[in-house]
Amino acid sequence: MQGEKFTLMQYNISAILGFIEAGDFVIPEIQRPFVWKRAQVRDLIDSLYNGYPTGYIITWKNPDVHTKDGTVANGKRVLIDGQQRITALMAAVSGLEVLDEDFNRDRIKIAFNPLAKDSDKRFAVQDASHLKDKKWIPDIAEVFKTEFDPFDFAIMYCNDNPDVKPKEINNAIMNLKGITNRQIGVIELDHMLDIDEVTEIFIRINSKGTALSQSDFVMSKMAADTIHGGNTLRKVVDYFCHLAVKPDFYSQMVKDDEFDNTEYASKIKWLARDNEDIYDPDYNDMLRVAFMYSFDRAKLADLVSLLSGRDFETREFKEDIVEDSYNRLREGIKQFINEHNFNQFVLAIKGAGYKSRKQLGSQMTLDFAYLLYLKLLNDSEIPHDQIKHHVQKWFVLSTLTGRYVGSPESVMSRDIRLMNEKGFINFFNEVESSVLSDTFWTITLPQSLETTSTNSPAFNTFLAAQVNMNCNSLFMRGTMISDLINISGDVHHIFPKAYLKRNGVEAKGRYNQVANYTYLDTQVNKAVRDDAPNIYFGKVLEQCENGNIAFGNISDRGTMMKNLEENAIPYDVIEMTIEDYDRFLEERRFLMAKLVERYYKSL
Repeated sequence: MQGEKFTLMQYNISAILGFIEAGDFVIPEIQRPFVWKRAQVRDLIDSLYNGYPTGYIITWKNPDVHTKDGTVANGKRVLIDGQQRITALMAAVSGLEVLDEDFNRDRIKIAFNPLAKDSDKRFAVQDASHLKDKKWIPDIAEVFKTEFDPFDFAIMYCNDNPDVKPKEINNAIMNLKGITNRQIGVIELDHMLDIDEVTEIFIRINSKGTALSQSDFVMSKMAADTIHGGNTLRKVVDYFCHLAVKPDFYSQMVKDDEFDNTEYASKIKWLARDNEDIYDPDYNDMLRVAFMYSFDRAKLADLVSLLSGRDFETREFKEDIVEDSYNRLREGIKQFINEHNFNQFVLAIKGAGYKSRKQLGSQMTLDFAYLLYLKLLNDSEIPHDQIKHHVQKWFVLSTLTGRYVGSPESVMSRDIRLMNEKGFINFFNEVESSVLSDTFWTITLPQSLETTSTNSPAFNTFLAAQVNMNCNSLFMRGTMISDLINISGDVHHIFPKAYLKRNGVEAKGRYNQVANYTYLDTQVNKAVRDDAPNIYFGKVLEQCENGNIAFGNISDRGTMMKNLEENAIPYDVIEMTIEDYDRFLEERRFLMAKLVERYYKSL
């Protein structure tokens, strides 16, 4: 029977706040926006006042590290569950300022009515009324300050509320201050546990089954390290990811004087004028790419171990490994945030026809493509003017085959290893021959297009192909597919939905097939109405004969046939009715796959 992998302890709130102040407990989320609503803080204080249980917190002790001089540095305890509760206590009781979603510092003030008979009205989130009403103590943090004098306060309170006796108010104040004596259970996980075990324990204990990602552990590890600058690197990650989504956050970021004086502030300020949203990485993406670039590994759990100083051979924890790991991670992050690198990568993806975020399904595939771009910059065998070409082909190949869906870390690890062993060109040629055979283009890809999901990789790659090849939208010359994706278009049914349903095709799985979709200008779609293809295509053929435009702007048969081809629509659609619907879907899937094949081979 195995021994227990945790220690269960009880601490009162005062002791826990003391541990935090002394730096023994580290709360990584103090550096990040506070996500609890203010009412939740009020409810927590009320529960503690009433002696209700508030759940356990979980800490994971960083391993003791052997320093270069042979001494041992004791590891800190990182709070991995219960961060919001402890942060709420520090905000309400200790008067800590927390960060809002824009990283502005703000106080959460909880008001207390010591005379309340109704327990539901004893605590409240402070508003203007609590500042005016003398029965309320507007901010309970004042009561917990060391200089607070209960005797003097009781006299002052009674002067403002003459019908109240000093003893009554004094008892209420003592009950409020008793909150800091309430016990909280602390589960301290053994520092020898690996990341996978810690994650599994967290999920089993957490009542909501909330997933704890490996990048969360990395961020916690970084926040706890002030010696090697991990806390600063964490801010780089947080601020970069926030700026990528909200460039106007820059005006708030520069208020952080400590960060503004680091070398990183100037390296990410370019995001203040960046409005591109094709690749808006979160901290998981940024850490993953930086880690893969600097360590040639893909399992983020290994990064946590390396930042702890783990020697994978001796299983000891060494200071020189910690130092080396932070230096390497720092270099990876610098490469990631480099303006030229980032923008050139985005241009490569857009150049492949991916103009909108809704065309991009797998963030992991994007992450690996960015890693590949960074690696090829240092590959002397790859001419710089060919890097984007290789990145585009790899991105499309990976997207079409779902290469990084399922067990992405294992596949990424193998790809990095084989790339390093064989060289990228040899590795790429082997993979391409293996996964993009003739069978893939003629059978596998058409089968992948047999779906109703407009988010499917196959359909999104088809759209990228149309964008890359400058295809016109159906019935329009000069209005491109890229215009409709980016500005005002939407997919519409070639065999109109109402027409299909009217003729017995009532299952969504049949009438919403992606092979029945095409991008249409809104006015053209209205003109099509619910007619059968032979009817509305017939009208277009008529306008090609007589020059009287009914809809769209195509007025000659040759242009019409070319328009069908660039939208991968069978020529005989002009004669099709409900009896031809299944044949139409099959033929169009094949034509869509052929267009994607031509596109891929032209990259």
